[in-house]
Amino acid sequence: MIGTSGRVGAFVVAAGVTRAVYAALRRQNDPRGRRENHAGRSVDLYAGPATALGTAVAVGSAASRGSSRPEAGGGGAAAFAVLAAAACGAYDDAKGDHRRGLWAHLGALREGEVTSGTVKLVGIGAAGLVAGALLKERPVDKVLAGVVIAGTAHFVNLVDVAPGRAGLTVLGLAAPGLLRGPIAAAPMGAAIAVLADDLGERTMLGDTGAHALGAAVGSAIAAGNGRLGLAVHAAGLIAAAAFGDRVSSLARSPV
Repeated sequence: MIGTSGRVGAFVVAAGVTRAVYAALRRQNDPRGRRENHAGRSVDLYAGPATALGTAVAVGSAASRGSSRPEAGGGGAAAFAVLAAAACGAYDDAKGDHRRGLWAHLGALREGEVTSGTVKLVGIGAAGLVAGALLKERPVDKVLAGVVIAGTAHFVNLVDVAPGRAGLTVLGLAAPGLLRGPIAAAPMGAAIAVLADDLGERTMLGDTGAHALGAAVGSAIAAGNGRLGLAVHAAGLIAAAAFGDRVSSLARSPV
């Protein structure tokens, strides 16, 4: 059984890999890896791929150690969700479409425009359903788990509108999952590894990191909850997506 040592191990692995990858990317100093933040300051985007890789390695290592507990055995599904969400987020980061929220992208789609955000939403939604199918046995639970994984990835991205907001949200959402297994420890370790740089406006998670961390948190929630818990989380996340502009506005408020 993976106990406290598994949680600590996942946290340490995620933090260590994230920090190492972030430092390596910063040494390259590629101007293509920079963007203006909310205040017009030039920051790097290296925290995104660094946290995605750190989280994926940590949850994957939890899966390789094995356990009879579903929240530990779901590491493989979580790793897939993290990498898929990161890839979709990276596509949106590269395209530079700054429209936020479900309705903005659906509105563009009605006008015949397929935005990078729409591609991202479809891709992460599909990845969430695949991961949910791997985590749960019954069809209803598979769908609910998929909604939770994709919805949490989307939620973390919605609050990523000011320094540290996404990282702090990840820490708050993932902390209760530490009682159930090691998956939740991975996004916490990765987020903490770059939090000081994020708050100091030297880096930003971008869609790559926000979606990857959110997918990991969603996977932890999905693995550790039964049908009722999944349904409650799914309902809350759907509501957050429907009122995405309001969520982002609240996250932008000073803390």
